[in-house]
Amino acid sequence: MAALAPLRALRPASPAAAQVAAVPYDVVDTNEARALAAGNPLSFLHVSRAEIDLPAGSDPHGDGVYSLARTNFERLKHEAPLLVEDEPRLYVYRLRMGDHAQVGLAGCYSVDEYDRGIIRKHEHTRRDKEDDRTRHLLELRAQTGPVFLTYRTRPAIDALIERVMSSAPLYDFVAVDGVQHTIWTIEPADEHQLVIAFDAVPALYIADGHHRAASAARARRELAGANRTAGEWDWFLAVAFPDVQVQILPYNRVVHDLAGMPAGEFLRALQARFQVTKGPASPVRRGEVAMFLGGQWQTIVLGDPPVSAKPADRLDVTRLQDAVLTPLLRIGDVRTDKRIDFVGGSRGTAELETRVRSGAAAVAFSLHPVDVQDLMAITDAGGIMPPKSTWFEPKLRDGLLSHLV
Repeated sequence: MAALAPLRALRPASPAAAQVAAVPYDVVDTNEARALAAGNPLSFLHVSRAEIDLPAGSDPHGDGVYSLARTNFERLKHEAPLLVEDEPRLYVYRLRMGDHAQVGLAGCYSVDEYDRGIIRKHEHTRRDKEDDRTRHLLELRAQTGPVFLTYRTRPAIDALIERVMSSAPLYDFVAVDGVQHTIWTIEPADEHQLVIAFDAVPALYIADGHHRAASAARARRELAGANRTAGEWDWFLAVAFPDVQVQILPYNRVVHDLAGMPAGEFLRALQARFQVTKGPASPVRRGEVAMFLGGQWQTIVLGDPPVSAKPADRLDVTRLQDAVLTPLLRIGDVRTDKRIDFVGGSRGTAELETRVRSGAAAVAFSLHPVDVQDLMAITDAGGIMPPKSTWFEPKLRDGLLSHLV
């Protein structure tokens, strides 16, 4: 079963929704967040990335950042204003980016089911990032950005959501990045049916927001106390989308240097292992990786993986790591190695070219995107996806729906 509960949301008054809504805290750095929030005192980035209101160079995890986040949150409640719903409700949340649209169900999902593995993870979390979001949650006593979940599509749920979308929306705006965000409030009769329909969903999968979910679980342990008192902390804010609508873009790699090799020597080492030919900036099929080196794009043909390989080892991102990054470029743990950076697919391959041409990187690799069915299969088998292997797009917005705990 997948437990679903209505949310007594803290949300902006409709006229202020577009100004309040902000990109997720973890897809921008401090400078990018400061630029996005410039001239907009209602931007939720003043809450989710409060260091933007401190002098440049301030520690983004210093004590003052969390207290300022709370101050900004209280200010926003009055200035936006942010309103608390009279009754708990469920919401339909549609994201539209160009020709792509996905429609999810926003509400409260079970922390207990997260702890028990009914809500499944596909990546390891970092303790320092958990610490940051847990402290932020406890300081505000609110979950202010939703976890992005997915599930195997079910016609009964699709039909109910389609019916809700025939009514007038609560919010409907296009953000500065061109993504349209539309949210509908679900009436009690449909709400009840959706809760029942979700009870038949055997598992949910975290797409984006592993650290948000982990911080909700940690906050629950602190707030519930030794006696495990029940409360709002037993639930976390999320939006669940059917798998057939979820869009995964590649998570590309740029490496700062060639481990002491001249470009020609590195290329010859590659050619000794793989077929390497001139090709496009984006690989056209699985088993191929595009590489930008020496001012041109080339295709590395990885070929078919061994039949005996584990599901995660069959992914292009794993094979690139095991056959190129580790043995040739001496990249070890990609989560900690400072010689490699990651570029989400939404930034395009032009960003990879720019970094190499500017000298910020020596080589860039453009990957074919992972399929959501691979993610589910690996997770169902108890496995973990390789680090930085999925970039989900479009992104949900922080600040539109918050869960008070």
